[in-house]
Amino acid sequence: MKILFLGDVMGRAGRAALVEKLPKLRADWGLDFVVVNAENASQGAGLTGEHAKVLLQAGADCLTLGDHAFDQKDMLSFIESENRIIRPLNFAKGAPGRGARLFESRGGRKVLVVQALGQVFMKRPFDDPFSAVEAVLKSHPLGGLAQAILVDFHAEATSEKMAMGHWCDGRASVVVGTHTHVPTGDAMILKGGTAYQSDAGMCGDYDSVIGMDKLEPLRRFITGMPKARFEPAEGEATLSGVYVETDDRTGRATRVCMVRQGGRLEQSGPS
Repeated sequence: MKILFLGDVMGRAGRAALVEKLPKLRADWGLDFVVVNAENASQGAGLTGEHAKVLLQAGADCLTLGDHAFDQKDMLSFIESENRIIRPLNFAKGAPGRGARLFESRGGRKVLVVQALGQVFMKRPFDDPFSAVEAVLKSHPLGGLAQAILVDFHAEATSEKMAMGHWCDGRASVVVGTHTHVPTGDAMILKGGTAYQSDAGMCGDYDSVIGMDKLEPLRRFITGMPKARFEPAEGEATLSGVYVETDDRTGRATRVCMVRQGGRLEQSGPS
């Protein structure tokens, strides 16, 4: 199976780039399944139902969220009616939606998508992500009902992300980090056959401060005082993520490569 994961979609620039480029990438790369982290797609904080529809219509099979899952209040109800959106497993107990779901790819094969939030350096405490993910992986052995399993680990610390990768090694096809908006250069296949990258980066304008227009973040760093709200940068965006090929029988990864398409970053992809 050919799977594409794209990192945090950042505001209007990220949405526009995904709408423009994803249909062609699906065709050119023969993609079977596409997962997009969309938790910053609406004004840089959260996801509205309207923008979720735009990303799904552009070719995403599943949208994942994160710590900003419900910053846009209509997502509290929209996620209950749209099963292609996943919020973190270890979010608040009463949160709507689900943190893991089994999907069917366009080729008829089953893909399990799981998301969890990290604990290290996060602004608010969340339940233990390792035990949350463990419970799902135990009930869905790789190569069984699910031909592929993807874990989106939304976390700050690279150490925690790497620990999750090794924790899931041999039990998930892909473990990829999100949240920091900065792509890491460590895409690899771990010893047990799990493709891993510490952070997929963002789908946004990199002439920015992690996707935000530079002026206000710079002012706050220099003076320590806010003057205005953060606004997403609106220059040409780069689609950043990871491409993985898996073996249908075992579910293990056979190929992994970093993806950078458009914008300012050096371009890369499977072809």
